[in-house]
Amino acid sequence: MFPWFPLDRIDRYVLRLIAGPLALSLVALLLAQLLERLLRLFDLAASAGAPPSSVLVMASTLVPHYLGLALPMAFTAAIFMAVARMCDDNELDMMLVAGRSIGRIAAPYFMLALMLSLFSVYLYGQLQPLARYGYHVAVNQVLQTGWDARVEENHFLDIGQGVTFTADVIEPDGRGLRGVFMERRGANSEQILTAARGRIVPTPEGLQLKLEDGLVVNENDHKASLSISRFETGFSANDFTPKPEPMEARGASVRERTLAELWRDMHLEGGETKPAAEFHSRLARALIFPFLPLLALPLGMAAKRGRRAPGVIFGVLALLAIDHALQLGKSLADTGRLPAAAAVWVPYAVFVGLSLWIFRGSLAWPGDNPVLRAVVAVEGLIDRARPRARQSTP
Repeated sequence: MFPWFPLDRIDRYVLRLIAGPLALSLVALLLAQLLERLLRLFDLAASAGAPPSSVLVMASTLVPHYLGLALPMAFTAAIFMAVARMCDDNELDMMLVAGRSIGRIAAPYFMLALMLSLFSVYLYGQLQPLARYGYHVAVNQVLQTGWDARVEENHFLDIGQGVTFTADVIEPDGRGLRGVFMERRGANSEQILTAARGRIVPTPEGLQLKLEDGLVVNENDHKASLSISRFETGFSANDFTPKPEPMEARGASVRERTLAELWRDMHLEGGETKPAAEFHSRLARALIFPFLPLLALPLGMAAKRGRRAPGVIFGVLALLAIDHALQLGKSLADTGRLPAAAAVWVPYAVFVGLSLWIFRGSLAWPGDNPVLRAVVAVEGLIDRARPRARQSTP
């Protein structure tokens, strides 16, 4: 993996142990986050009359966003499960007896964390902003699919090229029409078309309006002529394919800008505070991975002593706390209440210090750490309080 640090057989075994839990945790977290959004996307597509395939397009643009949320949690959970399994099988004890230190056992995890950190810089800095803009484009296209959803009965609609359109009745499917009226105005001419019935049908040239039992009135001011004709069936010359409204260029929101663009914008003279807040927040999230093994490894080793639940709870709370702290720091920097660097990197430094403290506290005695000692102390206080409670009960 790294030429300056060759992996031996134990390192490869340790990495194989983490591969399965990492993939399983990542897929489970992604599906859990996407499920609720998928329901809303199906509702959006159904209300706009868009095909089901549009839901897959929109959902695919959301994967980078949810991947950024799920990856730290999945990586931490995978390390915890892999270390807990080695403890249950006494493999960790055998490694320690053979002279392998805790730090050396954790070395493959640190290398994997470094690789994930580099990937996260690309994910947060390049992939996510582009995918976010792609999501907005996909949603805009879906909303523009069902043109009939924007048409009301007995309301005139300008469909472009000087054509005004209305219908007395629009059937529930949005394609069938009754009492059709169209007016086309030119420089020196005017055409009025009425039909008893109409229907929007797909053709190779686009969506066309098929008319039945109609009347066409043509007036030409230049030639001072007027003509009237009737028809049983016919097609309008206009293309009713929806034309999406123009989208704003990418970058209107700081969340759609890449790290390079944020770096440029935060150094512009008189620039806003939001680019700096967004830049530091993304970078801090990407650089948190090398410190996750410091937190997960001691908690996983404590599972051998029957303390698995406290480790899981503490790990989840720690990740949620740093996520909300970074979000809060970004919000304070957005409003200009605090400098972006201080608002984001102070909670990051607190998390790093906590992880280092827990890891260092477990080096002296594997399976022991400050979190476990705190849980044991609380349980001792509860046990001592119970007899007193029983004695005071009459």
